[in-house]
Amino acid sequence: MEWEAVIGLEVHAQLLTRSKMFCPCPADYQGAEPNTRVCPVCLGMPGVLPVINRRAVEFAIMTGLALHCAIAPQTRFDRKNYPYPDLMKGYQISQYAEPLAYDGWLEVEVNGQRRRVGITRVHLEEDVAKLHHVHQPTGEAYSLVDVNRSGVPLLEIVSRPDLRSPEEARLYLMRLRTILQYLGVCSGDMEKGTFRCDANVSIRPKGSSALFPKVEVKNMNSFKAVQRALEYEIRRQIRVVEQGGEVAQETRGWVEEQGVTVSQRTKEFAHDYRYFPEPDLPPLLISPEWVEEIRRRLPELPDARRERFEREYGLPRYDASLLTASKEMADYLEACVRLRPLSGEALHRTAKAVSNWLLGEFSRLLNLHNLELSQAKVPPAHLLALQDLVDQGTLSVTMAKAVFEEMFATGRHPLEIVQERGMAQISAAEEVLPAVEEALRGSPQAVQDYLKGKETALRYLIGQVMKITKGRANPVVVHTLLKGRLEEMKGGR
Repeated sequence: MEWEAVIGLEVHAQLLTRSKMFCPCPADYQGAEPNTRVCPVCLGMPGVLPVINRRAVEFAIMTGLALHCAIAPQTRFDRKNYPYPDLMKGYQISQYAEPLAYDGWLEVEVNGQRRRVGITRVHLEEDVAKLHHVHQPTGEAYSLVDVNRSGVPLLEIVSRPDLRSPEEARLYLMRLRTILQYLGVCSGDMEKGTFRCDANVSIRPKGSSALFPKVEVKNMNSFKAVQRALEYEIRRQIRVVEQGGEVAQETRGWVEEQGVTVSQRTKEFAHDYRYFPEPDLPPLLISPEWVEEIRRRLPELPDARRERFEREYGLPRYDASLLTASKEMADYLEACVRLRPLSGEALHRTAKAVSNWLLGEFSRLLNLHNLELSQAKVPPAHLLALQDLVDQGTLSVTMAKAVFEEMFATGRHPLEIVQERGMAQISAAEEVLPAVEEALRGSPQAVQDYLKGKETALRYLIGQVMKITKGRANPVVVHTLLKGRLEEMKGGR
């Protein structure tokens, strides 16, 4: 039997507000000493009253608009009760019955085809505290609670079960994170937990509408982990069914080191949370005028930017798509082209050259050293200066890559590196000719092979000249001079 997966994703994105969702405590808890970003409200003390963070509401509306959602004219907060120790007051203030935004969609490109994934809802809630589990060598084990994270504004974005493969799920998440970064509402750092994903996955016979019980998968902290966890879980569910078993509706955690999911608890149902309207917060009215004001302030989003890169900078669609998928890369390219008052073909050539660096050597070194572009030591002016050296013929492409690697490691200007290493490319014929003559004298067999009609011998001789000049000779000049001398020899025989 052929099977297909049915996947829905729940994303939690921490919002980049200065204060928490319902109190004035600073929201920048990362790196702070435990329990230093707290107050009676986020500590859950008796008698305290929450106050809604207006900026968080604006961020939620921005996200809803960017995801083509309808914005509710009236929304409300609810109490979600559960007994875990990471909630000081025993409940979380969230939205259940009346989400702020709903019924949207997001397009992803899969194998060259664009697919629309439905968005069920976008709603606000508060994050929970962080538990630190301690295991002593003596065998004693206990947990410590850091309340700093409790109350940080959290946006939950729930997709429809429209995804059909782990690869589609990964692309959806990458696309969603890019939009949130363009909006400036979330950093999108999965390793730090500011962008988190839970996946609901089930299987069914291909072509059927019936579903086996769904399983929720948690603890995935990278796009690769999401894809691997879903691949494993789909295989596991198929194996269970084909062996005559039943898939249990449960929550499972992804164990990265072992590459497996493990059972954590049986799946709770919504009524277990005993939702009811938050009595300390009135319904929130969202006026059409406020929504339109926010809509007018929306920044340029990835699709629009990609189209502009193609139109203004003459970039191929492939380049423009890859660049605009990363806000940092797109910003860097624009910073480069804005340094030069160029237009027309000159602008297109410069943009394409910068694109080649970003998608080539820049990306390779960033991945190699596990760095973000913002952490790189190569400012736009230095990259343009390096490209100028290539355009002027001072450096070959190969030499430029070596210089770039030094720039990346040290942050130095390319001219300093070129002068220090004596790397300038030799393009004058009179300077290259002695090396050509030396190569011809030192390779009589290759010369004879060429004279007998073996064109491949020319490549060997070019390599010898480059070796003699330590890679500094201009390959075009070398080719021209060698070809001329060899043809002279052929004619003089």
